[in-house]
Amino acid sequence: MSNFFNSYLGSRGGFGGSRGGFGGDRGGRGGAGRGGFGGRGGARGGRGGLGAKGGSKVLVEPHRHEGVFIARGKEDLLVTRNMVPGESVYNEKRISVDQPDGTKVEYRVWNPFRSKLASGILGGVENIHIAPGKKVLYLGAASGTTVSHVSDVVGPTGLVYAVEFSHRSGRDLINVAKKRTNVIPIIEDARHPQRYRMLVGMVDVIFADVAQPDQARIIALNAHHFLKIGGHIVISIKANCIDSTVDAATVFAREVKKLQEERIKPQEQITLEPYERDHALVVGVYRPVKKSK
Repeated sequence: MSNFFNSYLGSRGGFGGSRGGFGGDRGGRGGAGRGGFGGRGGARGGRGGLGAKGGSKVLVEPHRHEGVFIARGKEDLLVTRNMVPGESVYNEKRISVDQPDGTKVEYRVWNPFRSKLASGILGGVENIHIAPGKKVLYLGAASGTTVSHVSDVVGPTGLVYAVEFSHRSGRDLINVAKKRTNVIPIIEDARHPQRYRMLVGMVDVIFADVAQPDQARIIALNAHHFLKIGGHIVISIKANCIDSTVDAATVFAREVKKLQEERIKPQEQITLEPYERDHALVVGVYRPVKKSK
């Protein structure tokens, strides 16, 4: 088991020992341990969450996924370069690192117990297709926790169209977007993409975390409207939201088949254990372009 993995699962000052991390409950968000990540914190921004000392003691290395980094210190942490230095989104820790020219660069710790995408990256997904300059349609944006990290990854030349149906979560999402000029919040039902067709351009990637029984149809509808031919989808599938009467593997197989019927070709699938139970991350390509012989 790698040091990187161990550092997330119970190193001193890490996520808190037990499988659920934050205070014992599986995947829970309760009180953090020494150097942990704090409470749920919503997404109201603010200046909190410093915690991890940076300076010359922390070495930040590029991850193989462009725009994602690993901060190596007393513990290894997944981080993104903060587009809004000095601001946390959900009380996450920030790490300031000295540069050779005397300037500082700030990174935000990306917590895999709070983000399906982060847990997929730590789980070894081959390609997330989200990178600097990319345009991303994010379905199920919630309060903007993962959206903020996707915003960091795509950077100032990229765009994140963030769709969220709940008005309560939407308020937090709008607050995140106020400080992040590359995030466009859309408070609307992802089942009806025609309602926001005037707001969204063609995108390179759709990321979906909608946890609905008809999520394959929701993703396909949005892909038909906005995804470039040869673009990619990255989906978090929560088995018991779709069918709690059968085992998770059966649910995942059914969902993949539905995607194939919508001309989405699956490329990889991984489970999100130990961060999420009975979840899978599926990556696929939309209407793949046939290679000329």
